[in-house]
Amino acid sequence: MKVCLISPPYNSAVESVVGISSPPLGLAYIASMLRQNHEVKIIDSNILNYTLEDVEKELRDFNPDIVGITSVTPSIYEAYKVAEIAKKVSEDCTVILGGPHATFTPRQTLEECKYIDVIVRGEGEETARELVENIEKGAPLNEVKGISFRNKNEIIDTEPRPFIKNIDDIPFPSRDLLPMHLYQFNGVKYTTMLTSRGCPFKCTFCSSSRLFGGYWRGRSPENVLEEMKTVYEKYGIRNIEIVDDTFTLNQERAEKICDGMIKEGLDIIWGASSRVDTLSKRLVEKMKKAGCWIIYLGIESGSQKILDAIGKRTTIEQAKEAVKIVRDAGIKVLGSFIIGFLQDTTETIKETIKFAKSLNLDYAQFSILTPYPGTPIFDYAKNNSMLLTEDWSRYTAAEPIVKIEGASEKEVKALFRKAYITFYLRPRIVMGWLKNKQFGFVKNGVKAVINYLKGR
Repeated sequence: MKVCLISPPYNSAVESVVGISSPPLGLAYIASMLRQNHEVKIIDSNILNYTLEDVEKELRDFNPDIVGITSVTPSIYEAYKVAEIAKKVSEDCTVILGGPHATFTPRQTLEECKYIDVIVRGEGEETARELVENIEKGAPLNEVKGISFRNKNEIIDTEPRPFIKNIDDIPFPSRDLLPMHLYQFNGVKYTTMLTSRGCPFKCTFCSSSRLFGGYWRGRSPENVLEEMKTVYEKYGIRNIEIVDDTFTLNQERAEKICDGMIKEGLDIIWGASSRVDTLSKRLVEKMKKAGCWIIYLGIESGSQKILDAIGKRTTIEQAKEAVKIVRDAGIKVLGSFIIGFLQDTTETIKETIKFAKSLNLDYAQFSILTPYPGTPIFDYAKNNSMLLTEDWSRYTAAEPIVKIEGASEKEVKALFRKAYITFYLRPRIVMGWLKNKQFGFVKNGVKAVINYLKGR
């Protein structure tokens, strides 16, 4: 069968500011599961600067039997438009939608968009393979675990699919079906890698433990290194972002991966994410030796009261120590912070901004609490009539979505702007941009100041 996998046109706020567009890794993994028996095409609309008209032309040229679309919450309406176009091109094609939003709102999604036939819930590789086989054979879809689908006027949810136990068994993503030369960071070819799945921490603002399981599954160091060598040798890519929730959760495995990179002599620079309580001096120094240039730390708040309330299970002191360990090793640090938690007040938000500036961070990412479907906070806010909107296009992490007692919407938005302005427009930060020739950051910083003064 002919299968077209599509990442819909969507102008992400984060990608617009940072200037990075990441490969649709999920689609590339699914392509690898399907392409042995089917003809597969991937369309990454964003990196190709495609409009919906461009997507329609590609679909007419390829004429697929199955169209698979991925979407996050704020891009769901664009996914609906692609589904409509797919049915316009071929009424008989089967339209499948996957991704975190559809996983947690399957019935609502099918009700909102009549052009979608099937929802793939959760981890998609095995489900997609079995689903396409059943569609080809004309076999009943209710035999496929992990999907929701239409059967005339009825929506049927099949039983959940168990998570893949050994993720070494999943083939490497089909990067050859993507325009890899277009993915760049600071003018250097760039890609992403996923070396583990699942998270045991269950923070109230995150859906990862529900999406990929509440237990951690790591690929073997040998399997990770094999993919790194493929990326390096086949595509000439030497800049990799490891997009695991917590690369350093199993420190012994992380060290073995670093040891392998050092032994292989891979000329690669890379970054990864960590919790503040899963780092050690020994590991960080080894990461530096293996080419790690940046570590993303999920610090979240500068208030211990807030950290305790959101189930983060970390402390302010651990955050300070983690930043020091990383900086001492010569690795850059990006601290991630969220404002507007249900328990936040204007004072605790100011405390977070002040804390971010007190740390020796190279970069800070601030976002406004966004209760995505699948998170405990979404369930709580919805059940207690705290959601300000269910217009999914506004779930961008840049505007208030829940009403909280301790700060008004206007105050949260003003403090969000203030966080970025007061953190980045400091002499130390600006000089760092200029020194590293990061002129895009300077341009965006000036634009942010102008918008701040205009009250936007």
